Amino acid sequence: MMRAADAIDWILSRPRPLALLLGVVAATGFQPLGLWPLALGAIGLFILLVERALSWRGAAWLGWLFGLAHFTFGNAWIATAFTYQAQMPAVLGWVAVPLLSLYLAVYPALAAAGAKLVAGRGGRIATLLAFAGCWTVSEWLRGWVFTGFPWNPFGVVLVGPLDRPGLAALAPWLGTYALSGLAVLLGGGLVLALRERRWLAGGAAATLLVVGMYIPAGRAAQGHLRFTLVQPDVPQPQLDDPRLYEANFQKTAALSLPRRPDTRRLVLWPESGLPDYLREGYPQRLYNTTTAFADPVLARRRLGRVIGPGGLLLTGAADLEIAHGHVVGAYNVVTAVNSAGEIVGSYAKAHLVPYGEYLALRWLLEPLGARRLVAGSIDFIPGPGPRTLDLGAWGKAGVQVCYEIVFSGQVVDRKHRPDYLFNDSNDGWFGAFGPPQHLAQARLRAVEEGLPILRATTTGVSAVIDARGVVRQYVPTHRADRLDGVIPPAAPPTLFSRLGNILALGWALLVLLLARVAMRRSAR
Repeated sequence: MMRAADAIDWILSRPRPLALLLGVVAATGFQPLGLWPLALGAIGLFILLVERALSWRGAAWLGWLFGLAHFTFGNAWIATAFTYQAQMPAVLGWVAVPLLSLYLAVYPALAAAGAKLVAGRGGRIATLLAFAGCWTVSEWLRGWVFTGFPWNPFGVVLVGPLDRPGLAALAPWLGTYALSGLAVLLGGGLVLALRERRWLAGGAAATLLVVGMYIPAGRAAQGHLRFTLVQPDVPQPQLDDPRLYEANFQKTAALSLPRRPDTRRLVLWPESGLPDYLREGYPQRLYNTTTAFADPVLARRRLGRVIGPGGLLLTGAADLEIAHGHVVGAYNVVTAVNSAGEIVGSYAKAHLVPYGEYLALRWLLEPLGARRLVAGSIDFIPGPGPRTLDLGAWGKAGVQVCYEIVFSGQVVDRKHRPDYLFNDSNDGWFGAFGPPQHLAQARLRAVEEGLPILRATTTGVSAVIDARGVVRQYVPTHRADRLDGVIPPAAPPTLFSRLGNILALGWALLVLLLARVAMRRSAR
């Protein structure tokens, strides 16, 4: 019978196809599959490939192959978005995903090359430590270079089931990117223990890992501010059809009516939840294209009647930038409207989606027939970044629109810490895999910031997440429903909420220093 070490050596003897395979397997740890043991095993085997590489160039090539497969499989849901834009063929989505992955694969390549340079021929432990540290840094880079695309950090595989945080409970002391480094260490350590037949140590570590992933969350703290969160389940084709604007509004409004008269509550509607322009001062022809009222004042008063006395609405909407009577840009906003129909606060999305909300390199690509995935030809304009809306009796709200919630360390105004975060989103573009992945990353933000998050989406998954990352209530995809309850309280400010990603980079530096120590001891 082939020993475990011999089997691993045979597998590792085919490094390039194996790197591609391991990249795919590592992505099965993401939702909705959630096969985290396979993901940890795959990253652990890949580290052995890096250790065997003859040079940093060879390691970088393997890292790029790993990343190409990893991101192509993990981001395959993006292709679904192309099926909703009639001006571009749907097949283009299946080209766009691997093209995006050609770029994203650079970051695992950097991690592998960096690990080889730091550890040299210092052995498996040095390579494991170096790769964990370099992976942490590479994910941080992926989160901001070229505006960033931090979707699916590897640490998200450590987020537990909906009713328990898993090892993501460590995020307040690590941050998401260092949590990814920890996942790398765990996967590499378990494979190394198997490779070297250290059954007792490996078994003990695996047992602790399983216990950590499934340990109960404990008793939940209770808040005091009531909310109604609405998921209207309006599919994307209906959402963009002007003939259905009023029907969509009525469906959302019917789910929002108060069940107790004069109760103070926060009403939460999703991104793209309102076709009306709520601000005054635009050319009249623009108001005529919305729903029943061609007057923003009347549109706001209608909202006030829907939420009733004591209500305050936070809804996704659009504001326009007008110059010389023409629209020159738009803002993807969350607008706060009280029961009197008055705007009492607003937040404009800062992290816009390239090729979704604006066409990068428009001067080059538009003549070639490229279009944005979001309907229309006017680009959205980025807002100033995280802001806290002081809503008085309805608390202090931080707002993150749609995929902004995936940016670790960039979701909260640290000088004005909110009581909760509101994440409105339209996940109707994202097929079956995108929405649960989005939810898992929102849970990470809740844990590392110590803040509850309320997600209102058009088609799901809408959810109430407490400051421990536990999902207290949710509406699954493709169901029209509402959630009523009390907003969970915020936890005391976490270490991450004070330091941000400096904390994660500090952990990366520490692990890299340990890798150098291990390398020198191995060289003696």
